[in-house]
Amino acid sequence: MSAGMEQQRQQKVAQEQDEAEEMRHGPLPVEQLQASGIASIDVKKLRDGGFCTVESIAFTPRKDILQIKGISDAKADKIIEAASKLVSLGFTSARQIHEQRLEIIQITTGSRELDKILEGGIETGSITEIYGEFRSGKTQLCHTLCVTCQLGLDQGGGEGKAMYIDAEGTFRPQRLLQIADRFGLNGPNVLENVAYARAYNTDHQSRLLIEAASMMVETRFALMIVDSATALYRTDFCGRGELSARQMHLAKFLRSLQKIADEFGVAVVITNQVVSQVDGSAVFAGPQIKPIGGNIMAHATTTRLAFRKGRGEERICKVISSPCLAEAEARFQISPEGVADVKD
Repeated sequence: MSAGMEQQRQQKVAQEQDEAEEMRHGPLPVEQLQASGIASIDVKKLRDGGFCTVESIAFTPRKDILQIKGISDAKADKIIEAASKLVSLGFTSARQIHEQRLEIIQITTGSRELDKILEGGIETGSITEIYGEFRSGKTQLCHTLCVTCQLGLDQGGGEGKAMYIDAEGTFRPQRLLQIADRFGLNGPNVLENVAYARAYNTDHQSRLLIEAASMMVETRFALMIVDSATALYRTDFCGRGELSARQMHLAKFLRSLQKIADEFGVAVVITNQVVSQVDGSAVFAGPQIKPIGGNIMAHATTTRLAFRKGRGEERICKVISSPCLAEAEARFQISPEGVADVKD
């Protein structure tokens, strides 16, 4: 064998090793199960049923896999066993978890003050909820994040695409172009890197997550936005008689979002509407703002941020709950170029 051919062979082996290493650090396509003895026809059934990764199968209850047409009890057990071997679901040391968390990316909000109380920005791999009244800046932050997530890591970005599920019809591409100019990005490229879908009812909103997962297998996404996660629930489920069904449906939707965050390491940002509530202690203080969704929403989200209006274009963000962030407030401003620091 000539020296040139040997060098090409070594380069090919190195490339295959690099690809294998990258595959191990990312979600495993469901087709990987074929190497564990799962028939290709059953793998196709899994993908058609919305299971695009091995992780999605490993994280899913057995009864959900049995709902797929053509998957028997024996096949389900074999599929789950194969997926569990490929995905580590057992105990690990706190040190390993700490090392993994050191690699988590924070996506800048566009405001240094806001980034400061968030310890760098919006965290990937978890759900961040933003609630507040209309005109408090929720959608404007979502538009800004669609651009900043495309920035390089050294600029506070996620080097990935954005996915936007719009339940209120408030998405405006021209805002992305304005924000892209601020960060020196090519406008048409920024728009091309944002996958958009309008949700028309709660069932459709849930089905969109299946399509989202299949898209994330094919290309790198850094951010997923649902604006607003609760808007359609307020109209699709009416009255106390449907409260239980509404909360169960919402819980499943939020669980599916968390699975996407776990599988693909994306930052999931959801906005939430609020209601005014007056209790006995607040008679003189005025109505209190309360987010929609109750305890289901409160427990499902990792970080909760409350937005409220300030003077003019000034807005205030307060950290309500987080596993690691302290309760704090930050001022920011809504500008033509998106979320920015307040100009004193």
